[in-house]
Amino acid sequence: MKKRIIGVIGLGHVGAHVAYTLGVTGTADVVKLCDVNEQKLISERQDLMDAVMFMPHHVEYVIAKYEELGDCDVIINAIGKIDLLVTHNRDTEMNFTVAQVADFVGKIMKGGFNGIFINITNPCDVVTDLIAKLSGLPKGHVFGTGTGLDSSRLVSAISQQTGLDHKSITAYMMGEHGNAQMVPWSVVKFGGKPLAELEKDPRFVFDKEAVKEKTIKAGWVTYVGKGCTEYGICFTAVTLANCVLHDEKRIMATSCPLDGEYGESGIFIGCPAVVGENGVEQVVEFNLPEDELAEFKKCCATVRANIKRAEAIWKK
Repeated sequence: MKKRIIGVIGLGHVGAHVAYTLGVTGTADVVKLCDVNEQKLISERQDLMDAVMFMPHHVEYVIAKYEELGDCDVIINAIGKIDLLVTHNRDTEMNFTVAQVADFVGKIMKGGFNGIFINITNPCDVVTDLIAKLSGLPKGHVFGTGTGLDSSRLVSAISQQTGLDHKSITAYMMGEHGNAQMVPWSVVKFGGKPLAELEKDPRFVFDKEAVKEKTIKAGWVTYVGKGCTEYGICFTAVTLANCVLHDEKRIMATSCPLDGEYGESGIFIGCPAVVGENGVEQVVEFNLPEDELAEFKKCCATVRANIKRAEAIWKK
């Protein structure tokens, strides 16, 4: 039987948690670990192997070089430099992460990789675009966690106000995984019932700007006390990997390529999409009202400008 093999690049706070969660959930049979810090790599692998006996599923953790990731079904990129985020702006990681990714993507592709590439690394939309360009993988085979985690934060804020369980709420953040993101309130639903039909109940009357601000700043609330974020983003990435390996056709917010949807093309940005064995298989295009569409397009303009900045870095 074919083993499910997932590579994890970058074993900092996020990458190590991704590797651990892949084992605990049984998502992967083999997890290949890759990091430029050799001692960190050895130590993380040892710690993970110490936990394997107690995991509910059999999993093997293997140290691998970039060229040895060719047989992976999925690769999850989680490199980063967490201390650069003291500015509370994910764009400040760009000079470091863009150069790192530009260096290793070619090495991975020389190893024969032909699977699905999921990016976490910030700025997420920009780095996802870079991986797609440098890898030459088919459309949809490269995508990012994008606003998947932000959507979870939005649902959590809505749940706290309404008292309803997270799983009864449909809501998405769209746009940049960063400060330039927006809430399409027109698509928020509760058990299929649109928000607009429930606003006679005070529980469903939201201070929309305050909720948006709370959602955008949620990551920094975590960062201030911990110096990183871990649990939410690792489960976002592992859930997406699981959607691919099990061909779930699940709709999740991701950083996905637009090709005419919402009147935008040639850009990776956070949108709900169908995720299955071929990665992002379809972008979900909502009929947004004019004000929300205009706000989304402003998000796209911000990401497009950052993509140009990134190109200046990796084309040097």
